[in-house]
Amino acid sequence: MDLLNVVQVYINPLFLSLVLLFSLLIWLKPAKKKNLNLPPSPPKLPVIGNIHQLGMLPHRSLRDLSRNYGSLLLLQLGPRTTAVDMLFYNCGDMAFAPYGEFWRQVKKISVLELFSHRRINSFQFVREEEVDLLISKIRGACLKGESINLSEMLMSVSSNIASRCILSHKSEEEDGCSKFGQLGKRLLVLFTGFCIGDMFPYLRWMDVLTGYIPSMKALSAEFDAFLDHVIEEHRALEVDGQVSNKKDFVSIIMQLQKDGMYEMDLTRDNIKAILLDMFVAGSYTTTATIEWMMAELLKHPNVMKRVQQEVRTVVGNKSKVVIEDINKMDYLKCVVKETLRLHPAAPLLAPRRTSASVKLGGYDIPSDTTIIINGWAIHRDPNWWENPEGFIPERFEDSSNIDFQGQDFPLHSIWFRKKGMSWDAIWSCRY
Repeated sequence: MDLLNVVQVYINPLFLSLVLLFSLLIWLKPAKKKNLNLPPSPPKLPVIGNIHQLGMLPHRSLRDLSRNYGSLLLLQLGPRTTAVDMLFYNCGDMAFAPYGEFWRQVKKISVLELFSHRRINSFQFVREEEVDLLISKIRGACLKGESINLSEMLMSVSSNIASRCILSHKSEEEDGCSKFGQLGKRLLVLFTGFCIGDMFPYLRWMDVLTGYIPSMKALSAEFDAFLDHVIEEHRALEVDGQVSNKKDFVSIIMQLQKDGMYEMDLTRDNIKAILLDMFVAGSYTTTATIEWMMAELLKHPNVMKRVQQEVRTVVGNKSKVVIEDINKMDYLKCVVKETLRLHPAAPLLAPRRTSASVKLGGYDIPSDTTIIINGWAIHRDPNWWENPEGFIPERFEDSSNIDFQGQDFPLHSIWFRKKGMSWDAIWSCRY
């Protein structure tokens, strides 16, 4: 019997004993009197709370619970911090940073310097080059009568676009010059993996035995070394005066750090954490959305036919589709909006903790409470969407005010207004 099996044999009885012990302690502990009007909560179990009710697809489980207990409900779940702390430099990024001056400044930098229309348009040549390569690969496979793995191709092109915009390297070079793509895939696997210590802090030691913590530490060290090399490479180019006019995000952030334009001190770890945010958010989300859209088009040939006809009408005899053509494809935009409604790449919006007690929907929300918004469920609310489970792009033909590129979250805010809640208030308490 090898060591892993021996550990498993002894862990099971120990785990059960610990669960029983802590259950007894909780039951014997006198309950504290509370005068708060808390949101309704489904029955919970000792120690594990409501974890058992999440299921394999939490966004679906939470939607089902809300049907029984209301749109605002209280759950007792374990914190999920190990992966975030280890991979994102103790929440030194934008996505997971706690509400405060640092988060506000990083958000300001992102909106004004990194993701402005002017900046995004400056990387148009990157998108065009990578899409052209993708089309060439698909055309070549068709001429040879070969099958293709569209999922892999989409992931590759999305990763390459994100990587070139971030650090001027492809994520998957044929000569293996860049490790960003491989590291990113490993990050997604570990980040979505199950960490025992996040749910049961007193059993955190088990994550060492299962290999989760060692794997996380190894990946964190590889990412750290890789990003350090990228930063040093950019600094060397600046010294030599070889920085291109088409700066990548690394150069932009380093220049902001040098100029001290914002009221914050961006450390090297902050820069690396923000770069990880960009890569993960810029590659996986795009790939997932396009995959869902292609799947829906294949399931609905009538929609596919109409999209194809619009593309042929707008493009005509030109050999290449340009951005001006896409802006004229109104029905294609409807297809994108319907895909984002049915299949949001991030079903549960990034959880945040309240910094102070607030009143929401008539209920008391204590401070230091983690708020999770189920965007997936909002998009399928039958009170606002006719046939919410159906793929019907036509529903957006008379909704030009709903812009998937906007910043007012129209797909969510309509729902919150009906519930008597302010989307701004929700967003403020989350951060």
